Order: sequence, then C-alpha cells, then structure tokens
Amino acid sequence: MTARMLGFVSVGRRMPEKRDAGERARDFGEIFQSYAAAAAAEQANRCSQCGVPFCQVHCPVHNNIPDWLKLTAEGRLEEAYETSSATNNFPEICGRICPQDRLCEGNCVIEQSGHGTVTIGAIEKYITDTAWERGWVKPVKPRQERAQSVGIVGAGPAGLAAAEELRRHGYKITVYDRYDRVGGLLIYGIPSFKLEKPVVARRAALLADSGVAFRLNFEVGRDATLEELRERHDAVLVATGVYKAREIQAPGVGLSSIVPALGYLTASNRQSLGDLVPAFADGTLDAAGRRVVVIGGGDTAMDCVRTAVRQGASAVTCLYRRDRANMPGSAREVAHAEEEGVVFQWLAQPEAFLGDDANLVTAVRAQRIHLGVADATGRQTPQPIDGAHFVVPADLVIKALGFDPEDLPAGLGAASLEVTRWGTIKLDWRSMATNLDGVFAAGDVVRGASLVVWAIRDGRDAAEAVHRYLTLKAAAVAAVAAE
Repeated sequence: MTARMLGFVSVGRRMPEKRDAGERARDFGEIFQSYAAAAAAEQANRCSQCGVPFCQVHCPVHNNIPDWLKLTAEGRLEEAYETSSATNNFPEICGRICPQDRLCEGNCVIEQSGHGTVTIGAIEKYITDTAWERGWVKPVKPRQERAQSVGIVGAGPAGLAAAEELRRHGYKITVYDRYDRVGGLLIYGIPSFKLEKPVVARRAALLADSGVAFRLNFEVGRDATLEELRERHDAVLVATGVYKAREIQAPGVGLSSIVPALGYLTASNRQSLGDLVPAFADGTLDAAGRRVVVIGGGDTAMDCVRTAVRQGASAVTCLYRRDRANMPGSAREVAHAEEEGVVFQWLAQPEAFLGDDANLVTAVRAQRIHLGVADATGRQTPQPIDGAHFVVPADLVIKALGFDPEDLPAGLGAASLEVTRWGTIKLDWRSMATNLDGVFAAGDVVRGASLVVWAIRDGRDAAEAVHRYLTLKAAAVAAVAAE
C-alpha cells in the first residue's frame, strides 16, 4: 500500500532505543539498538517529500534520501536498499558514523519548521543491516572483464569505494595497504561503540568475493615505489589518507604520557580486535584508573574521551579553546560524551604541561579564552584572557588537534609527484588526475582530513575519472593496432 507520508504532523521524532549511559560506558558495543520494522516505517513516513530535498543537497554523495524513505514507509525495503546503495558504497557505515546533524538531518525541512528532523541516519542503517540479514547484498559481477588493471594505494573508504566502482566496470583491481586489515581509519581510527568492526569486515569480504585483490602489510615506498606500481598497472589511484598528527607548542609537551590521538585510538582498537599491543599492555596507552585530558574539539577528540571512559579512566576532561556552538565535532557526540561523564572545559587552551621527577605528566595548566573578532573564515578568533589560569590534574594527555599529510613524494618514492603548499596531492579536480600520467588521487590525501562520506564521494568520482582515462587509452591502443 502506498504510504500517505507527511507523518511529521502527528508523529514525533523518535530515535532507536539508546543504551543507558552507565551500561554502555562499560563496553565498546554500539550505543543504539536497531529499529523494529514498524518503528522504522513510522519514522520514515515523517518525511515531507519536499520539492527541494535539502537533505539530499547537503549529502556529499547526494543520496536519494526522500526516495528510500518513502520506500521504507511502504515496506519496500529491498527497493529502498537498492536506491540507497546506488549512490553510496557503504550506507550502513555512513548511517552509523556520519554527522547527520551537520549534513542531511541538519538541513531537513521539517527540522527547520520545528517538527524535529527525520531520523535519516538510523533509517539508513536499518535498511542496509536488513539487506545484509536477508541476503540482498551481493558481490559485484561485471558485465565484461577488461584486460586493464588498476592499483589502489590505501584500503580506507576512498580506496575501497573506488575499488568497488572500478570492479563494476570489469577492471582487475589490486589494493595495497600498509596495515594488516582492510578498512584503514574505519578499522583502526573509529572506536567500536560507533562502528563495530564486523560491519567493516563483511564489506572487505564482499569486495574480495567481487574479485578485488588485497596486498596487506604492503607499504608503497618501502615494498615498492609509486613508479614501480605505475609499471605494474595501467592506472594508479593514491588514497592513503592523512595521518601525521598536528603538534602543540607549549612548555612540557615532551613529557611522557602525552600522546597523539591516532596512536591512542589505534592501540585501543587493536586491543579490542585481540591483537597484542605492547604499549597498551604496559599501561602507556591504557587510560584505566588515570586522569585523562583530551585537547581538541573535533570528532577525533570525542572518540578519545569516550574511549577513555570505557577503559575505566578515573576522570576525563576535554579542553577546547572555543565554545560549544563553535565545536567542529558532532553536537550529538558531545551530548553522548556528557551523558557518559566527560567534563568539558570550554573556552580554554593549554599553556603548559606540568610533570614530576620521573618526567611523567601530572597536570595541564590552561588559560581561559574569549572569542574576539571573526577571522577570514568567519569564525571568531580565540583570545587569551590575561591572568585567567587554572590547572587540570592529568596522568594521560591526548592531543587531538587534527591531521596533516606526511611527506608524500618521499614516502611514496615519487619525487616528481606535485603537492600543494599544505602537503596534499595537487590534482585537477575535473579529471582527479595528478601531474603524473595515469596517477590519480582521492580522499583526505587530496582535500585534507575530512569526513568518511567525503572520502566515499571522492573515491567514486576518481573511479569514474580512471574509467574515462582507461577507455580513451584502450581506444588509442586499438587505433594504433588498426593502422
């Protein structure tokens, strides 16, 4: 039966049941339960089917959100999954980790009218989890196999999205990654309470079943240079991400137990996966029983504070130099963290790290901030308040200040690869091509540290660019052979 839609008039916004903060803070399981079928249909029916779907406009992959909400409301879940997956390679992942409050849901028309947004992310997760349970998710089967091959450097979201799209076209795909598991940031950077690892593993298995070959523990620049990959393949896509932690300049920053966010999160994720992690086993990267201070206000900082809570930290404090309204991370993540006992010190920045005779950090001395005039980006500039100092006791300090690219030309063994003044790969955005013939790039390595959904978008765009390049290359070869 066709649903009437416009249910927002009589039905309020309702998320799936969220586990109690005291319970969920003791484990790394995801915090939301799944919708029941009736609840998912009811919430999808709240969509207004507006003429200009701002939810779709503000989605980086331009998901056909109103369409699959209507199909869900009508109980046509397999069609809803087909519609959702037509524009997104990993809808169940985006449904879990996208900051919907800043993207689709934050721009929902009924949210702007005061009725409360449609629960787009939760419904997206429900649709795809149901598709997996019912066997609707199938490996890629190309209509034709092509002789050309593509090497992809990086098994993160951009590389995996490109691999799937290029495999659809029938190319032979090999993905190279320096880690021992497929997924990149999805496996080692994002905690399981946001994205349980079997969700990523089943996608990796599906790609392998689709004919994508993976070369793990393979570091380009060490085991082979980019130039050598260019000789092996007809085209190469670089999608390595950015992993170099930004540093803070302050007295005492070299004390022990002041660590970068990604190292801390990776150790926690590896421990959860059953790996032996010496730095976790000896307590260096274990927050249990310790007073933890996290510096930063993005999603990575939220991952760190909530991980520390689950590891059994005695106290967790987040220092951020702007106020709540200017927090770059998801407002929902901040709310979850507060529910779990994290203390936020807004408008505060570290000015020194204090230590003991053993060179271990014991406290962070911080300074109060006020927001001054707006800078070129439109954001108010943090200004220190003279004489406004305070001290936060700390046994472990985690720096979550963002990420920059590594030295890519040196790291990849490609001295002639052009980069921007920020260190990201320089490319023509229309063709996704670098200055090296047959070499393309996508994801954070091009745009800087960003969202997973943007990496997926870039991977899909790069796949189409590579396909156009190889099609023209094959046609030129055929023309020469015909002469």
